[in-house]
Amino acid sequence: MKVIIIGGVAGGATTAARIRRVDEAAEIILLEKGKYISYANCGLPYYIGGVIEEREKLFVQTPEAFSTRFRVDVRTENEVIFIDRKRKTVTVRRSSEDTYQESYDKLLISTGASPVRPPLPGIDLNGIFTLRNVADTDRIKEYINTHAPRRAVVIGAGFIGLEMAENLHAQGAKVSIVEMGNQVMAPIDFSMASLVHQHLMEKGVNLYLEQAVASFEREGKGLKVIFKNGQSVPADIVILSIGVRPETNLARAAELTIGETGGIAVNDYLQTSDESIYAIGDAIEFRHPITGKPWLNYLAGPANRQGRIVADNILGAKIPYEGSIGTSIAKVFDLTVASTGLPGKRLRQAEIDYMSSTIHPASHAGYYPNAMPMSIKITFDKKTGRLYGGQIVGYDGVDKRIDEIALVIKYKGTIYDLMKVEQAYAPPFSSAKDPVALAGYVAEDIISGRTRPAYWRELRDIEMENKFLLDVRTQDEFSLGTLPGAVNIPLDELRDRIAELPKDKMIYTFCAVGLRGYLAYRILTQHGFEKVRNLSGGLKTYRAATAPIIIHEENDNETDETTVRQEATVQASKPVAPVETAKTIRVDACGLQCPGPILKMKKTMDMLASGERVEITATDPGFPRDAAAWCNSTGNQLVSKESSGGKSVIVIEKGEPKSCNIVTSCDSKGKTFIMFSDDLDKALATFVLANGAAATGQKVTIFFTFWGLNVIKKLHKPKTEKDIFGKMFGMMLPSSSGKLKLSKMSMGGIGGKMMRYIMNKKGIDSLESLRQQALENGVEFIACQMSMDVMGVKQEELLDEVTVGGVATYMERADNANVNLFI
Repeated sequence: MKVIIIGGVAGGATTAARIRRVDEAAEIILLEKGKYISYANCGLPYYIGGVIEEREKLFVQTPEAFSTRFRVDVRTENEVIFIDRKRKTVTVRRSSEDTYQESYDKLLISTGASPVRPPLPGIDLNGIFTLRNVADTDRIKEYINTHAPRRAVVIGAGFIGLEMAENLHAQGAKVSIVEMGNQVMAPIDFSMASLVHQHLMEKGVNLYLEQAVASFEREGKGLKVIFKNGQSVPADIVILSIGVRPETNLARAAELTIGETGGIAVNDYLQTSDESIYAIGDAIEFRHPITGKPWLNYLAGPANRQGRIVADNILGAKIPYEGSIGTSIAKVFDLTVASTGLPGKRLRQAEIDYMSSTIHPASHAGYYPNAMPMSIKITFDKKTGRLYGGQIVGYDGVDKRIDEIALVIKYKGTIYDLMKVEQAYAPPFSSAKDPVALAGYVAEDIISGRTRPAYWRELRDIEMENKFLLDVRTQDEFSLGTLPGAVNIPLDELRDRIAELPKDKMIYTFCAVGLRGYLAYRILTQHGFEKVRNLSGGLKTYRAATAPIIIHEENDNETDETTVRQEATVQASKPVAPVETAKTIRVDACGLQCPGPILKMKKTMDMLASGERVEITATDPGFPRDAAAWCNSTGNQLVSKESSGGKSVIVIEKGEPKSCNIVTSCDSKGKTFIMFSDDLDKALATFVLANGAAATGQKVTIFFTFWGLNVIKKLHKPKTEKDIFGKMFGMMLPSSSGKLKLSKMSMGGIGGKMMRYIMNKKGIDSLESLRQQALENGVEFIACQMSMDVMGVKQEELLDEVTVGGVATYMERADNANVNLFI
């Protein structure tokens, strides 16, 4: 039998080796248009970044060694340009441009996929690259060595894009990632991707999400990446990682059937519409084991498996391919991110009813050193418990957990099977309740009705009428920040204070990671409370998913970046003593979940004298923020903070207890207003009060959030690019202040018109006039960045005098005010 294989690397080379191992007599010809038949394309970013130092290590087999060992006729730089199905021949073009024909009995197409390179203006400028093969790698490596790029832009936030971002960062470049979607890493849900967003920002990477590239231009010696909204980012090197598409030109020319997703259609035995021709790898589409619908899967593992199966089938076997569930893993700086099966968003697209649960366990026993946090989300059928998908973000032990979950999904297992998996346990490796088992236990509680979860979007969009937010963390944790309107009753006090809770309102329990919230849920439901929900994943999930994306401005005069919105971390209110002169107590809080690190820090600080220091090492990713907030509220001094490898090292100097300021008539008395409403009468009242306060010469700030943003919209707004949700909000919300309605007696808008008519008749200033007076009086208008992101409001739509800020900006103004009104 004569077998021709088109394409090497994962699929083609695997097939050739398997055929030879099974049949010593078969004639095998492997035709590869490139120079290499077997190389580690997944390792290419790490060679660029210098992690893999020797180029030769990328090559698994040379053509000569492969040919000698397996007696395969390997012909590199031989490109198949046509398949004649009737004559069963292929036409091949050599590097010298001459052509020849070769006959076959069986033919395998393993042509892979090609990178997407859209025809944008300027895309062919020097310094813009795609990364798919060794030749691409060599070009990028040479460019970096000769140009030493200081600014890098990666377009596309998939696995390769993020790996390139890390490795360009390792080469000393300031990295920006541009992504059309609202998150990085499409295979995982937004709530899990937001954990990656936080980590990237901690590393100084700029994230431009929901941005589409329009063109590229030369700017001096560098480049300029221009977005469709007119914004631009400078670059010295650009990596295109927009995606790939199946390489199907040969198949199309041979009139083989192409499937609905654009890949070569194959049957269970990996045969194309021509029974003598097989296809595998990135070029094919195959049905997903969960949805039953065809999909494209660009992973090396499945391609290797397909190669083994197709080799046997070419030789006469009838082995069906079971399909791939897309198990994948990636290193993103210090994080490990993995997924398998289907996330929630894919299940919604497929109209499959599901539920999900999120937990935040440690990689191994917390009392053993270096336990690292991880977050696990699973999706499952709400009735049968069939496991649909798993996603893990963490540092250590992610790989083995995702493989366990993948095995259960592959064999159509359930969340009950997760509970039955028997893991090896010793403190350095796991816990007696392994994270995989915990994920199953939590899912079982949801299915059985022992807990009813609320998800982060529900609490983000909540209207407080007939709702009650119950924070069951400790008072110390609560003092560091909570959800707006939440009431704190620590879990251990809940039974004694249960009478303080309303039975006629929906109660949402929450804590740091979800466990104490669940325990509170169980207490309440067994004491007659019927309207209770627990926040899935706790505040860790909520805060990550709702955190704004912070862009770091480039500062050519400093080696570090300065952020648009500075965190209140290191205070400069008093000189900091040199480290060597201060007594320092070192505390290890690794492996402790929130609130463990903050409580351990507080306990240590209570034993120190003024001027002494504590250096605390923690693995809880929220600890640096909590420590900074704690210092700000207690008068202690945050000396330094460093994060690396999933660990944070915080140094705090003991200060004098923070005293309250007594405001006298001689002191400045600033005023702050939170404008939450877009009711006409409430907006009028706000500006009347603000103008009155400003008239006394005091600093006045109005923080516009959610519906309040409608009060400061321009009458004539420029055209802006918005996603579908932004467009929907735009249609539903008032277009400007002129469209605001009364909170009562609106009567379909007639009431507001009557109000404006009467005000005009009696010589009372209009809302727009009062608003302009406020600006002229020096009243500061701040628009909430998070609310703008949620509601799809762009800064260009707001009054030019409006600045954009976050909670930290508002809180700084509130700290310097003696009146704060929520309207």
